[in-house]
Amino acid sequence: MSLLKIEVPEGYRDYDADKIKHGLYALAWQRALRFVALLVLLLVPLAAYGCPRYNVWQKGLAGQARLAEAEQSRKIAIEEAKAIKESAGFKAEAEVIRARGVADANKIIAAGLGGPEGYLRYLWIDSLGQKAAGRVIYVPTEAGLPILEAGKR
Repeated sequence: MSLLKIEVPEGYRDYDADKIKHGLYALAWQRALRFVALLVLLLVPLAAYGCPRYNVWQKGLAGQARLAEAEQSRKIAIEEAKAIKESAGFKAEAEVIRARGVADANKIIAAGLGGPEGYLRYLWIDSLGQKAAGRVIYVPTEAGLPILEAGKR
């Protein structure tokens, strides 16, 4: 199937139609090749001029993107630090409130046990109850010396 529909004019009927078609195809190919060659001759210098400029432009955009990312990261770090600072303030305030509560509770317990010495004795006895069973505990006597066991089991 031919791409060109060629009609031979009246005066050229003597010529072979296939030769004329072949010549016209060759002419069409020559024109196409000339166009491609001209296009290449125009595009190569344009590419040689444009590629370095494009690379500079592209690197400029990449630098702007990195700068924007760094600024955003910095803003995020600042906001996180502010949140940590605020959280630390709230934790400190909660610790102060808890310490006041413990101090008030200690005062109430100490007053009920006859003063600070009674409270300390209560804490000591309470800690004895929390120790593991089967351990030997020496209790001070009136003279401040422990009573030794008479014999081991």
